[in-house]
Amino acid sequence: MNSKVQSLKAFLTSAGQVALVEVTGTKGSTPREKDAFMLVSQAAIFGTIGGGQLEYMAIDKARQMLFSPSRGERTRADPILPGGFAATLPSRGRESRATLDVPLGPEIGQCCGGRVEVLIRLVDAALAADLVAAAEAEEAHLPRVYIFGGGHVGQALASTIALLPVHGIVIETRAEALEGMPESVETRLTAMPEAMVRNAPAGAAFAILTHDHALDFLIVAEALKRGDAAYVGMIGSKTKKATFRTWFLKSADGRPAEFARLVSPIGGDTVKDKRPQVIAALAAAEIMTALVSHSAALSADHQIPHGRVMAG
Repeated sequence: MNSKVQSLKAFLTSAGQVALVEVTGTKGSTPREKDAFMLVSQAAIFGTIGGGQLEYMAIDKARQMLFSPSRGERTRADPILPGGFAATLPSRGRESRATLDVPLGPEIGQCCGGRVEVLIRLVDAALAADLVAAAEAEEAHLPRVYIFGGGHVGQALASTIALLPVHGIVIETRAEALEGMPESVETRLTAMPEAMVRNAPAGAAFAILTHDHALDFLIVAEALKRGDAAYVGMIGSKTKKATFRTWFLKSADGRPAEFARLVSPIGGDTVKDKRPQVIAALAAAEIMTALVSHSAALSADHQIPHGRVMAG
């Protein structure tokens, strides 16, 4: 599994000298929120602060700062300090930080209507370590999305959620069905997938789409008994949902209130398209909506700590 934290570390250690571009203030409508950031080297970028002319201006300024003003050349390679991060060497006349205060209007070709303040800093070893620590803390608090089943829709859904700020986990009873999953998605091979539901943290989302309807029913029943789940969805038709309802209420000690929390079919039935990629896109949007709503409803004691918003 290749996480976003690992990608961040790889960028910091391989990109040479890097500048941090961070949104430090916003007013009105803006492409990204406060604390969103990106990293800029002479040849590459990591993440985004929203794109458009605002981002182009910030990248241009960052790359100006990465050049030595005396020679008009790129600064020499910096030494790698403990932890594997490059250190910024002092350079006479070299600008180490800058602030951009940009109105998002027709002057720069954007019509968002808001205003963004961006802080640009050259990254030294201490700042690099802070970025990694913040990313690790954020990643530890990402909501879990459990995908039961690695078939065509499971593969498509895994690829879709790999792009989202969640920790995706695909569970299968068949080893071959886990092949080809995105690197950023965790995979679990188990003979008892329903046990994964019992061990999941509060606020998790469960998407059930295995190759076996009886197995689907067992997993869904376990998930619905979790009153702290953010989302429980099962792939299938109205007939499958009705069959499950009868079994759940009569044979699995289920209650009508628990059954009412089931989302089936996943992704809704408004779009009449059964291609796996379409179902996955609709289901991913449905899952993200449920996760955000669940998070907003949590008490102050369970809120996710605020901090930098990981790039990407």
